[in-house]
Amino acid sequence: MSTSPVHSFSPSYLCHDCGSQVGFRSRRRNFLERFLLPLVLLQPVRCGECFRRDYRMIFTAVRDRLSETRKVPPAKQAAAANRNVA
Repeated sequence: MSTSPVHSFSPSYLCHDCGSQVGFRSRRRNFLERFLLPLVLLQPVRCGECFRRDYRMIFTAVRDRLSETRKVPPAKQAAAANRNVA
């Protein structure tokens, strides 16, 4: 997380199930999550420990999605494509 002044006033993430403080933005799935949740200032968030998914205020400090932060380098993808698989 950043130490910018914007994040210092935003509430930190805390999972209701396991108590973890690591939360990630989750992909918006349907019409409700894409268009109606932003109107009421909510976003889908997934816990980094127990993977519970729920909705939090858009001001809650969470990390980017896991799939956006863990990219496989192109060289590794090409090597895996050349493998012979039975």
